[in-house]
Amino acid sequence: MSAKHPIGIFDSGYGGLTVFRSILERLPGYDYIYFGDNARAPYGNRSFQTIHQYTWECVQWMFARGCPLVILACNTASAKALRTIQQRDLLNDPDQTKRVLGVIRPTAEVIGNYSQTGEIGVLGTVGTVRSGSYPIEIEHFFPDLKVHQQACPLWVPLIENGEYDKPGAEYFVKLYLDQVMANSADIDTLLLACTHYPLLQDQIVSQLSPNIKVVAQGDIVADSLVDYLNRHPEMETKLSKGDTQRFYTTTDDTDDFDHHASLFFRAEVRSEYVSMK
Repeated sequence: MSAKHPIGIFDSGYGGLTVFRSILERLPGYDYIYFGDNARAPYGNRSFQTIHQYTWECVQWMFARGCPLVILACNTASAKALRTIQQRDLLNDPDQTKRVLGVIRPTAEVIGNYSQTGEIGVLGTVGTVRSGSYPIEIEHFFPDLKVHQQACPLWVPLIENGEYDKPGAEYFVKLYLDQVMANSADIDTLLLACTHYPLLQDQIVSQLSPNIKVVAQGDIVADSLVDYLNRHPEMETKLSKGDTQRFYTTTDDTDDFDHHASLFFRAEVRSEYVSMK
């Protein structure tokens, strides 16, 4: 039996499972490993140095399990760790064939196409917003697009505590929507720049006028990965196709992880515990 070379998908917690689900729909049949660093989550308020350290540790763990390609399905890790990993860590790695991709650049490449007015809102964690990664990346592709950022620090705890579809969530959803929309009456597109936020998408849409588009990242990242593999056949042929999905978490309460993860993944999840100590 040939060795498995799965696609690795990483997040600090559960949100990357929404991206994983979209990738699995577009690229069925491959082997996948999902790794959630739940024991050290949330990453959003941590320093660049700490987020890079944690992310690189997890990426190396996935490399050691045979993943030649790892997707950082986490906006905070993509904003604060990806550049250093790509420009320093991978260059210093003896195996120069491994690759790490993120979710920000693929989104930045297309987000301007959704807007008719030329103004969008970006909803993200404190860490993602403070990094300035979205305005910087979007300017490369849509220099005339006006980007209004809004940190939504209470949304992830709301989601992870199972309150995202409860009546009380409406107040906190409206709180940040009002703040971002106060920037300009011309905003016609809102980007959910956190992979947790699709669980709040129905709540968000219900509080906006019908002419405002709400864009989640899962399908964008999945389409970008399809394109990447088409352009890099040397990577595509390396990936194994045994149609397996394995889930790992750094929390020792795997039952709790499985319960929450199944909500994000929209299918049953059975995980294994990994210690990063």
